[in-house]
Amino acid sequence: MTSERIKQKLNEAFKPELIEIIDDSAAHAGHAGARSGGGHYNVTIVAEAFIDKTLVQRHQLIYQALNELMKNKIHALGINALTPSEKI
Repeated sequence: MTSERIKQKLNEAFKPELIEIIDDSAAHAGHAGARSGGGHYNVTIVAEAFIDKTLVQRHQLIYQALNELMKNKIHALGINALTPSEKI
């Protein structure tokens, strides 16, 4: 399952304090990206790796960690990347 692979890759890359992945793929059935096999996911991740990083840098780090999955398994990815002091 792609959501488990996302979680595994993010855990390996960031050793996060918290990680939550929501698979919204079913809500996008029939969408062009869904037809080609890519899913829609939302990720919330809390990790020290994001300290002193801009929003863009945080997203770039996540895209790097998920590089192989971004090519064909993930069509859309919502990201909420926080430091431990920013978590709600």
